[in-house]
Amino acid sequence: MNKRSFLKSLAVVGLGTSLAPQQSKAFSLDNLDFSAEDIWDQLRKGYRLNPDYINLENGNYCFLPEETLEKYMNHIRDINYQAAYYMRTVQFDNKAKSAAAVAELVGASAEEVILTRNTTESLDLIISGYPWTAGDEAIYANQDYGTMQTMFELASKRWGIKTVKIDIPTHPKNDEEVVEVYRKAITPKTKLIMVPHIVNITGHILPVRKIADMAHKRGVEVMLDGAHAVGQFTFDLHELDCDYYGSSLHKWLSVPLGCGMLYVKKDKINKIQPLLAPGNLELKTILYLNQIGTHPVATDLTVLDAIDFHNRIGGKKKEERLRFLQKYWSDQVRNFPGITVNTPTDVERCCGIGNAWVEKMTPADMGKVLFEKYKIYSAPIDGAGIKGCRICPNVFTTTAELDQLVAALKEMAG
Repeated sequence: MNKRSFLKSLAVVGLGTSLAPQQSKAFSLDNLDFSAEDIWDQLRKGYRLNPDYINLENGNYCFLPEETLEKYMNHIRDINYQAAYYMRTVQFDNKAKSAAAVAELVGASAEEVILTRNTTESLDLIISGYPWTAGDEAIYANQDYGTMQTMFELASKRWGIKTVKIDIPTHPKNDEEVVEVYRKAITPKTKLIMVPHIVNITGHILPVRKIADMAHKRGVEVMLDGAHAVGQFTFDLHELDCDYYGSSLHKWLSVPLGCGMLYVKKDKINKIQPLLAPGNLELKTILYLNQIGTHPVATDLTVLDAIDFHNRIGGKKKEERLRFLQKYWSDQVRNFPGITVNTPTDVERCCGIGNAWVEKMTPADMGKVLFEKYKIYSAPIDGAGIKGCRICPNVFTTTAELDQLVAALKEMAG
């Protein structure tokens, strides 16, 4: 079989035995009328949802719609059929095509993006490969993801750098208030700032371009943690003008588990040293940072299917739906006695992720009661000045389900 025929065979859908329920076999985005009033109810039929509880924790892992899942399983079967032939021939070409599709989605060039396994790997590659010298300083927030913070602490032990922590205001009056927090932490020794594109525990979207402009004027590079950004809301990386960017595609883009992305601005690629040595130490492209050995390559192929599903819905339409769902429930409890909402009200500062706290309960107890009494699954958050449960609907979530959440929160507070 030649390469062209083999690649064509990978695109065949419907091989093998389907594990999807009968209802989802007939579903196709192509059959939906996106101008219909019940479009989101129609789309919901394309997902296999667990009837035992309402899943409002889609931020950790947004499971695949059945259409994408079937394609993923077919990729697994096809690769298993080809085995070593696939791994030794077109594996890397196909991975490059998927990375290029991600680059196009986020407004970057193909030569600046690689596929990783998750955000942690992406940002750890930068932190561990940065040309640190003793006395250099790095800035990050107490609200940043935990293992990202500990990676900087590890760098401090290894290279003698100083880490500086700041606190991101939960409800800033304006962008400048957020930018100023980072600006005040910068010194002549600051080399790198890590900034969450969207704060994972509150859903707060930061003014990252303004932070980047401020930092660059002072000779400081910016690394954005976009773990929850890709697939949740639209943006253009070149317009954000950051130096490094990492995201997890298994979250809001609904790629199978074990896929992330790393963006490195073109003129910074040769500055970073790889965590794992590539076969060719003279390599000058971003692939220099992408050696991870043998890995589940079916996931790489499914990136294209997930992007196709996302694009057929429409990135902006999906963003508007997620923002509507978050505002739908959070605005109903925002001023309710005994409830604190930890997500900004401004529509430009939030999207699908929200966080609320029933003040008389610990977050752990709150999450337990929501699940055991009301059959609502959420993510308790207790740290970095934030108490509450993270609530992450998805496009298939109904307002009726969110009505149940609102009623439960009010009852718990009362």
